[in-house]
Amino acid sequence: MIHRTVFIAALSGLSTLAGAQSLPDGPARAIVEAECASCHSLATITRSAGFDSAEEWHALMDSMVELADPQARTVAAYLAEHFPKNPDRDPTLVDGDFEIEIQEWMVPTLGQRSRDPIEAPDGSIWWTGMWASIAGRIDPETGEMQEYHLPPTARPHSIVPDEDGNIWYTGNSNGTIGKLDPDTGLVTEYETRADDPHTAVFHPNGKLYFTSQRSAMLGRLDPESGTLDEIQTRARPYGIKVGPDGTLWIAYNGTNALGAMDPDSMDVRYYEVPHEDSRIRRLDLSSDGRIWYVNSTRGRIGRLDPESGEIREWDSPSGPTSHPYSMAVIDDIVWYNESGMRPDALVRFDPGTETFQSWAVPSGVGIIRHTWVTEDGDLLIHQSSSNRVGRVLIPDP
Repeated sequence: MIHRTVFIAALSGLSTLAGAQSLPDGPARAIVEAECASCHSLATITRSAGFDSAEEWHALMDSMVELADPQARTVAAYLAEHFPKNPDRDPTLVDGDFEIEIQEWMVPTLGQRSRDPIEAPDGSIWWTGMWASIAGRIDPETGEMQEYHLPPTARPHSIVPDEDGNIWYTGNSNGTIGKLDPDTGLVTEYETRADDPHTAVFHPNGKLYFTSQRSAMLGRLDPESGTLDEIQTRARPYGIKVGPDGTLWIAYNGTNALGAMDPDSMDVRYYEVPHEDSRIRRLDLSSDGRIWYVNSTRGRIGRLDPESGEIREWDSPSGPTSHPYSMAVIDDIVWYNESGMRPDALVRFDPGTETFQSWAVPSGVGIIRHTWVTEDGDLLIHQSSSNRVGRVLIPDP
């Protein structure tokens, strides 16, 4: 049975609105109201970036819900007529000489909100299907996929592998940290005090550290003993990374700050980011120990020098509404996406020359929410609303 969740979700890049919405009259209105409103607010359609052609609407629908073809064609025509493309959401793509290749795979279970892919020690690519409580595996050589069902209330937000190939997930809806053994399919759960474990990372000390956004907590799990420690922190801790000296760096999506946590004491030192409305979702580190981050609310990327405390920011090519989201640093080149644009734009920033180059993600209606750098130096991405996981092949420097 096809699992259905969001039909047109994340096209707007905005939270869905509560309450009924009025759709234009037309022969497919009743179908749209019945099919779409069963999964989300109709405001997700009325506030979407839209498409000019029925073919584009049809392709998006096929990645989210299974309809009989006559119904799908009728609905697609209705949506194209009443919700055409909004040119204000077009990204400002920057040309350049750097060449990449973007591969994408559509995952099996529709509407699962595939996201946060990682690479396991054996080279396989894993993702989490948050809305279907799934962990999936791709063999990137053959394209073969498997999906593992996790506890249905888990709704994992992100995953991370350990060195033995186990897949650890953050149970965002049931307040757990879980471990999936791919060889047996068995799941071990660790209950947290926080309601919503969000993003996790393994530290060289063998412990798993994680953020809990709504609960404003940071956590540490010792897989050997099962001991779990949690502390309160500032509002909405989001991304988390380990620095070369073992410091854990935290992005805050509820205040204008970055955090540096000691892995032993769990004490946090805060660095204020300019402008009270600054909000940071993801961050990463360059080889010189500087912290790179996305300033999502201001359409910028930034850099913190921890030694001097100096912060510098650059405007993203698509401007203040571009909403940079994910972040990865590969060979001291910064990669991120502009999630407020349609199509979603992947951006490369060279700090040495302070130049940008950007590409439209082929499927283009997802929002890259988290990225992963592979052993070969490639970048794993996803499109959460169009059910895809991707790999960006990046040539050696």
